Amino acid sequence: MTEYLNETVFTWGATPLKFGAGAVDEIGWDLAKLGAERVLIVTDPAVAATGLPQRVADAAKSGGLTVEVYDRVHVEPTDASIREAIDFANQSTWDGFIGVGGGSSIDTAKAVNLFTTHPADLYDYVNKPLGEGKAPPGPLKPLVAVPTTAGTGSETTPVCVMDFLDHQVKSGISHAYLRPDLAVIDPLLTLSMPPEVTAASGMDVLCHALESYTARPFHSFPRHSPETRVAYNGSNPISDAWTEQALQLLARSFRKAVLNGGDLDARTDMMLAATFAGMGFGNAGVHVPHACAYPIAGRVREYRPANYPQDVALVPHGESVSLTAPAAFRFTFPTDPAKHLRAAEILDPRGSAAVTDDRERLPHVLTSLMRDIGIPNGLSGVGYGESDVGALVEGTMQQQRLLAVAPRTVRDEDVEAVLTESLRNW
Repeated sequence: MTEYLNETVFTWGATPLKFGAGAVDEIGWDLAKLGAERVLIVTDPAVAATGLPQRVADAAKSGGLTVEVYDRVHVEPTDASIREAIDFANQSTWDGFIGVGGGSSIDTAKAVNLFTTHPADLYDYVNKPLGEGKAPPGPLKPLVAVPTTAGTGSETTPVCVMDFLDHQVKSGISHAYLRPDLAVIDPLLTLSMPPEVTAASGMDVLCHALESYTARPFHSFPRHSPETRVAYNGSNPISDAWTEQALQLLARSFRKAVLNGGDLDARTDMMLAATFAGMGFGNAGVHVPHACAYPIAGRVREYRPANYPQDVALVPHGESVSLTAPAAFRFTFPTDPAKHLRAAEILDPRGSAAVTDDRERLPHVLTSLMRDIGIPNGLSGVGYGESDVGALVEGTMQQQRLLAVAPRTVRDEDVEAVLTESLRNW
């Protein structure tokens, strides 16, 4: 057999999905087909208050299933809230799960499925260096994801993320077994999303697309064996194709979805974009903006964005990812100028053409969009200053699983430069 020093193989997986207005009403049939009989719905209080989880429960019951609802998911899940959800689920037995909500609910459902199927200490499965990074010993129970936001793409990915309170940083669990068995994507469920939530979750979609598109190519990694090949392979031709489709949809409808939330065509485009971007980054991976985002979210002090829970300070994930994106893509530009220019051209042909410095075209397009949709102006907009940069660098450098996907080596001083540039974006 030929020996190769570098990787010549990439893997690509995707969640089977059902897409369209009214798709959620068929979930009872879908779950029965997966063999589930006793199902736990996992959601958060705000989504529960809309009645959507009960609608999902009624649809499941119409298919002959026994259903219970857990509605105490923490928005931006923590290790404590994940443990609380696992403890609740362990009070009974389940042969299937449904995550209803944004990435917080779907990620919590993934964790509940994992730890009730293969019990272990939380840190056993958490990615290194924070945890042990162990692989689950076998497949999980059926999980259906029902997203109510166009954002995280969690319905298509093999990852769940949480805040580790004692460490003031986010990390997660990554394995192919965590990928949902079915995504039921119904744009009607997103019509009630407030503008601030639409903007933040949409920036998560955009960063997923751009980070996976500019990620380190799969063939530049050292050769893996089948057992060691990881979920995040690096950029590859299939992920790139989905990413370009996502960028085109975002260019057409992102601003419209934020500024006119009742536009069903725009909402449909955003749900498709989230799905396509999830198919990209769920295999290629994400890098610098997401790595920076985890300590930005984990170390927040006072910031409380409108239309999010006000009981605790938080930086919504999509906001935390977006704040360093202009500087991060300025940093990655030399690795593949053509891709950065192509992304800028798709997102905003006129805005991109107006900038003479090629390196600044994508950052310019991003900051223009962020101003239009109300994203805070850099780290200073969520309460950080120059004195915080050192701690944020430390938290970012803990995210080696993500930084390994960056298209160039990321050193402490590189992260410091990205964060410092990002204190204000315009």
